[in-house]
Amino acid sequence: MRLGEIKNLVDGTADPAFALDSNGLIAAWNQGAAELFGFQENESLGKTCQQLIQGIDECGMSCTENCTIQQRARNHQPLKNYDIQVNANGKRQWCNVSVIIVDELNSKNPYTIHIIRPADIQKRFELLVRDFVINETSLPTVNLSEILSAKTAPSSATDLTKREVEILQHLSKGEKTSTIAEQLFISKTTANNHIQHIMKKLGAHTRLEAIRRAEQAGLI
Repeated sequence: MRLGEIKNLVDGTADPAFALDSNGLIAAWNQGAAELFGFQENESLGKTCQQLIQGIDECGMSCTENCTIQQRARNHQPLKNYDIQVNANGKRQWCNVSVIIVDELNSKNPYTIHIIRPADIQKRFELLVRDFVINETSLPTVNLSEILSAKTAPSSATDLTKREVEILQHLSKGEKTSTIAEQLFISKTTANNHIQHIMKKLGAHTRLEAIRRAEQAGLI
């Protein structure tokens, strides 16, 4: 599929929609997106999601060049629709996003088409229910974790390896790098490299932040 055809697909829906190239730069931007985000097409092309949309999912993971969506697109792994809070004309608003992976002709690098549907009231109600469950009920921990896990957040689809999940579980117990390395029979350098990869995939700046995001996304 040629870039021109991708742009026609984006323009072919009345819903806000845009396309990103393999580098995460906006390659197509329709009128619906211009109305929702307050940026015209000529202001948007070549920019990143982080610059215009400033999305943050319910696990606290924000739009970055290493976001889960781009990682999965590069591997041609489809992603279910997800919820994300965006900057809509200066106002934070929850939206539901569907993603389509498409290949440009003679290129191995895929584009992603993002179709956006405002879902602010529904999402805020869902979060209020979660807060109520946390503060007002005494459900067993296992049931509470299942209810609170973010099934519709991009973070929940983060592609962690079995070893990375294992290391996250050790981190959540408060174990240090040296202890993790000893228990898993790997070098301290290898353990630390795994931890750095985990933090990058989750868009976290600290180990604690990575643990919290993984817990909220139901990854551990």
